[in-house]
Amino acid sequence: MSKFKTFMLAAVSATMLAGVPALAQEEVLVGLITKTDNNPFFVKMREGAQAKADELGLKFQAFAGKFDGDNDGQVAAVENLISAGAKGILITPSDTKAIVPTIQKARDAGILVIALDTPLDPIDAADATFATDNRKAGHLIGEWAAKTLGPEGTANAKIAFIDALEQQPTVDALRDQGFMQGFGIDVKDPNRYLDEDDPRICGHQWGQGAEEGGRTGMETLLQKCPDINVVYTINEPTAAGAWEALKALGKDDGSVLITSVDGGCPGVENVKAGVIGATSMQFPLLMAALGVEAVAEFAKSGTKPAPTPGLDFFDTGVSLITDKPVDGLESETSEVGLTKCWG
Repeated sequence: MSKFKTFMLAAVSATMLAGVPALAQEEVLVGLITKTDNNPFFVKMREGAQAKADELGLKFQAFAGKFDGDNDGQVAAVENLISAGAKGILITPSDTKAIVPTIQKARDAGILVIALDTPLDPIDAADATFATDNRKAGHLIGEWAAKTLGPEGTANAKIAFIDALEQQPTVDALRDQGFMQGFGIDVKDPNRYLDEDDPRICGHQWGQGAEEGGRTGMETLLQKCPDINVVYTINEPTAAGAWEALKALGKDDGSVLITSVDGGCPGVENVKAGVIGATSMQFPLLMAALGVEAVAEFAKSGTKPAPTPGLDFFDTGVSLITDKPVDGLESETSEVGLTKCWG
């Protein structure tokens, strides 16, 4: 992240916090609901939200689905927070459509609902969304891959896509389509995936954001396209699994470019080790802390957070991390990334 963007995010945080006193005298409950409780990304969110709630004197409760896609668990958590009289709910939705009626119940009860990282479908089903610009995150790694291969390599690429969940494509579609746009692929409908007809695309598999899913997804795609030389992955655990599958076939010699999104410390270590060629780093602690600040301001004044100008969400930043920089694309090394990573 540039020094300017870091300064701007800090300034925005300070502006949002200005005039927000500790609210202990009127107990305000804020809840955080993540997709799971074991992904380092969500662990860091929980840490950031808890720390900011403690700082502001808010009561804090955290909930999580049992697995990525556990909509029932998230519905139960929202209903629990409604019953508890929460003033604000921060949620990374597992099923961006199915959760919407329950979110509406919370909003009807006067609760501020902020989606973190993953927008609801439709995005205005929440009062606000604090997130990485996921399309930009995908675009950065797609452009990096194209520039790394050069014109001839790009024209003859064989690309594997390992996404998260087919039935929940909000973040998947944004990162996936962003990658394609950065790589120079016609995405057809930019708001969804699977309608592209570019012959360079070997196929899509869904790894549920996990290492095992990345491995099995990569194995399946390699059966279809043994000559895959570019791999897009939804996140870094998926990338690690994909690399294991490639390694088992002797394809860990640098002939396959693996790209990803997240910025977790294990992922950045894999950039340093040469497993991942480039990853787009996001900032979950900042995301959650800003969300808690927004709830505090809402409790104080009734003011709801506004999106970043020109976007329909509040952009919490993204940086490209790679040890193989390319001309015309700003990036930071894994050494720098390790000073900013999470998990």
